Amino acid sequence: MTACAIEPMAANAGNGENGDGETSRTEGASTEDGETPRTEGRAITEYGETPRTEGVIPRTECVITVDGSYAARLARDGDSWFPERWTLDGPEPYAVPLPGNQPEEPGTEVQPMGDGRVLIRRFADGRHTFSLLYPTGPQTGELPLGAVECPADGTSLRLLPPAPGGENAYALAVGPRSSAVWLVAGGAFGPEHLAEIPGRCSGGVWLDRAGRMLALDREAGGRTKAVVVDLERGGEVSPLLQITDGSDDRLLLADPDSGLLLISSDAPSPGRTRLGWGVLGSTLPVRFPECLRVQDCAVTPFAIQPGQVLMPEGCGVALRVDGPMGSWVGVWRPAARQVLHLPAPEGWLTGAGLWTEDGELLLPYATADTPCGVARWAALLGNGGLTGEAEGPGGTGATGAGDAGPEGSEGGGGTVARAPEPDPPEPVVARPVPLQQAPLGNLVTK
Repeated sequence: MTACAIEPMAANAGNGENGDGETSRTEGASTEDGETPRTEGRAITEYGETPRTEGVIPRTECVITVDGSYAARLARDGDSWFPERWTLDGPEPYAVPLPGNQPEEPGTEVQPMGDGRVLIRRFADGRHTFSLLYPTGPQTGELPLGAVECPADGTSLRLLPPAPGGENAYALAVGPRSSAVWLVAGGAFGPEHLAEIPGRCSGGVWLDRAGRMLALDREAGGRTKAVVVDLERGGEVSPLLQITDGSDDRLLLADPDSGLLLISSDAPSPGRTRLGWGVLGSTLPVRFPECLRVQDCAVTPFAIQPGQVLMPEGCGVALRVDGPMGSWVGVWRPAARQVLHLPAPEGWLTGAGLWTEDGELLLPYATADTPCGVARWAALLGNGGLTGEAEGPGGTGATGAGDAGPEGSEGGGGTVARAPEPDPPEPVVARPVPLQQAPLGNLVTK
């Protein structure tokens, strides 16, 4: 088992309220460079024509709440790191620095909560401590939540992606033989142990809007399969994804509204991981489109368009593409047969982004001139292309609709169309299916 000791919640260092005496302060915010700490805000893996090193995860430089209201990241001021919260749901984005009494370590994790506070996980001397940060005028208030102490047997702990609703936050502790899910914010008495899962788990994808069903990629018996953990039934585990008996099948992203799933598997090409898609509860096979294979590049989905109820083929999917020429953005829909490649905005917080229900893709970025900005890409309904503009303190400016990210890749351009979207394809799922009864089919098509 993953044995971790709980330390009680410390005395409050603040009143716990989100006392937003906020000013649009951005001092110290700077463009991130290659030394930015890795934050696993999404369940991601790598793809390409050649096998990749197991466990290598592209870095996500900021974490966004499920509803898109707030984001958080570790920003840099010279050689010092400090938490920074971004407010995204106002007329223009702005950042609030939340420095503590001393600089943070590069491995510190931060996660925005739905009320505007920022959860921080610090690690020292085998202890993971959790606190909520919030602005109090020119100072930073801190509410300690307690700590989780893990044994020195190779057990690691990290925050899971933001939960729906933004009231609770969870962490995954992975030991040599089992993994544990912890409620680290939102509980009554500090960190709370919720579930123990046999096997080593990774990933972490929420399957519903209630924050009850959590999908994890469990390694057991030499194979990795996605499973569902029911957090309201004592951590009951049930199978979710098994394409073939001998394949490694991981869940990368899921949209609860449409049921669209983005999947990583080596089932169609043993020894080579492929990116595919399926629908929760569908009897149709998982599909692995050839257009999602980019030569000598790693392709990672990081955002799905919400609100497309029972219309998975019409959902926009944002892809991070990492190649020899850098990182850029891909946009794809299951109904399409090609990926639209876009140049990432300058200073993109690589791997971070959010789709709106209306079809806008929001990409946060930070530069010396614009320390808190959001590029907005709106879908062109006629040809599937996108156009975009960037917004930040001090006004807006066009970023241009790209020909492509790298030289020689495909792209599109034009103006934003506001006409009604054409009727979507007939949905695959006719009605919602209980999650514990909804494994994908065992067939595979290329």
